[in-house]
Amino acid sequence: MRWYRDKRVETDDVLRHPADAEDWYFDSEYPDFASDPRNVRLGLASDRFKPFDQMSISYSMWHVVLLPYNLPPWKCMKETNFFMSLLIPCSRSPGKKIDVYIQPLIEELKELWTFGMHTYDFVTSGVQRDIRHVLYAWVIDLPSGYEVEYLSWNIDIIFQRTTCGVEVGYTMEK
Repeated sequence: MRWYRDKRVETDDVLRHPADAEDWYFDSEYPDFASDPRNVRLGLASDRFKPFDQMSISYSMWHVVLLPYNLPPWKCMKETNFFMSLLIPCSRSPGKKIDVYIQPLIEELKELWTFGMHTYDFVTSGVQRDIRHVLYAWVIDLPSGYEVEYLSWNIDIIFQRTTCGVEVGYTMEK
């Protein structure tokens, strides 16, 4: 969980991990949180899938997963490291109903930001620590991007509001 601070190699103009992005300035805004590299940075991702794609049923679901951004790039995007948080049954985008589904998750994330979670750190001989969590990013595809606008509670403290638009350049690597 400390890879981004202890082992990440910084290279100019190459984005390999969220820690390489300019938005990692969260550390300078919250130095208390940044002082412990074990504090967890999470990404929230949601998308639609059709479990019965081969049949004539027009039923779909929206999954919501948490991604641990503290891990190295080759681990943080592996499905085995995703935390399935919600499964929203609906035939279309949840739209305004996303509040109802995500509110309990956001409340838990607020508690983890404020109070942390009591854990044991076995890397440093089992010392007890309070690990805090932050919702660093919400990853969605643009066709369903309007869902974020319907969030009716204040999550600014635990959510870095950054919009990646068409103007953002990228390079596909093999």
